[in-house]
This record gives sequence, C-alpha cells and structure tokens, in this order.
Amino acid sequence: MKAVILAAGYGTRLQRDVSSDRSGRFAHLVGVPKPLLPVGQCPLITRWIRALSRSGTVDGIYVVTNALHRAAFEEWAAEFPDVQVLSDQTRSNDERLGAVACLQLAVKNFSIQDHVVVIGGDTLFKEDFSLSQVAEKVSQLQAKREGSCLVLSYQCRDEETQKYGILEVDEDLRVLHMKEKPQPSETESRRACPCFYVFSEESLPLLDSFLEEKQDAPIEARDAPGNFVSWLIPRKPVYVHEISGRFDVGNLPSYLECDLYFREKLQDDKPYMV
Repeated sequence: MKAVILAAGYGTRLQRDVSSDRSGRFAHLVGVPKPLLPVGQCPLITRWIRALSRSGTVDGIYVVTNALHRAAFEEWAAEFPDVQVLSDQTRSNDERLGAVACLQLAVKNFSIQDHVVVIGGDTLFKEDFSLSQVAEKVSQLQAKREGSCLVLSYQCRDEETQKYGILEVDEDLRVLHMKEKPQPSETESRRACPCFYVFSEESLPLLDSFLEEKQDAPIEARDAPGNFVSWLIPRKPVYVHEISGRFDVGNLPSYLECDLYFREKLQDDKPYMV
C-alpha cells in the first residue's frame, strides 16, 4: 500500500484564533500549518510517519501541501528519506484545489497503482487505533471481495451528528449510506467518519470520474474527501473499521486539548498507532 497525507489546507479557523489571542502565548503558532503543529514532543504529522514506518504497512509516503507551506514541509521531511512532498501550487484558501483533487494529483504525479491509505494531516486517533489491524482488515476484505475500500467510524454524541459525515451500515459493517452533517432525527446512526480511508487500487480511476462530474460544482462539493466517499459507496464496496475516537485539530481549543493529551498521557509513542 501507499500513504497519501493531505496537508494542503490553510488552517483558517486555527490561524484566526491564534491571531486574535492577545496573551502572546501562541505567537509561535502563527503561520504554522496544522500538520506541523507541535503535539507533545514532535509535529503532529511526525506521529503518522513514525507509525507508518514502524508498522511496515506501506512502501511509499506522499505528503500533498501547498506552495505557501512547501518549504516548511520540505525542511521537515529532510529527516525522513521515505517521505516525498508535493505542492498543489496554490497560495491561498480561495485558490485551494480541494482534498479530492489533491489526492488525484498525488496518484497521477507518483503513478500510484496500489491501494492507498489517505490520511487527514490534522487528525490523530486514540491508542486503540492500529495501522497493522487496518492492513489486516484490508487484506481480509480484498480476499472476500476484490476492490473493497475501508473507512473508520467511532461513536459520536447526538449533538455532534451535525458536525460530521455519519455512516449507516448493514450487519456486515458494509456502508449503505453516508449522510453529511445530518440532524440527530434524520438518522439512527451515530457512526462518525474521520478523514482516514483506504481506497482500493480498483477505486482510484473513479477519482477522475468524480472530479469530472463535479467540475462545475462549488468547491465545497469536491473539497472534503468525505464527498468522494459518499459518491463511491454505491459504486464500490465500502466497509467500516471501528475505533474509539480521534483528535481533530480544527481550532485553537481542539489543538490545545490534543497537545495536552500527548504531553501528559502519551509520552512514549513507540507503539502508538502501529
């Protein structure tokens, strides 16, 4: 498998929070892309690189960023010879290609012909998450039904359904529908779907079909990778792997919560996510 880490966002909410803070405590975070934020003792994205390398689940790691942050990512990646950095050539949030187009860019640029683990560069998971378990589940699914894809889910609270894509599944944990930010009354499911997907090699050509179909739609319709997952569900088998929860660094409070957790509760990261 290959891994593509999506890191081309501009972190507008977080940077807005940092810029409006008058205490000066967070001045060191100004202009820092979310994947490079310090979480505990290292940048957030470094935790993914270490886990991917230690687990041996992939044989190629690609990071898609933007032109504004490319130099910072290349400086960071100098420590990791197995990581290749690709820029989407945009310099502002208004110019952004969207996550699905960034994934397509990586697939084409690196001529990927393999299953692809897609990772949101601003997301981390709780300790029960294991890349080795994910790889084993993918292998089982491929043996059972070639071309199958895998997504994660965790239980969210009633009031949180409006924040996430919510998965509805059958008894075999095959995804039937993905509802985007529904009201709690609109679905019985509380299965939130984070930005971590394993797309089968057979599903990759459908990126072109999706983007061609959405080319005249607003950027919001083709930005979040969950939009592609929703579109993919009736076209390819998509199954769920259950986890307990995640850290989603969206704004300053969520970043501080994540950083505190890793500084206080997860100082030894050797087995983390492996």
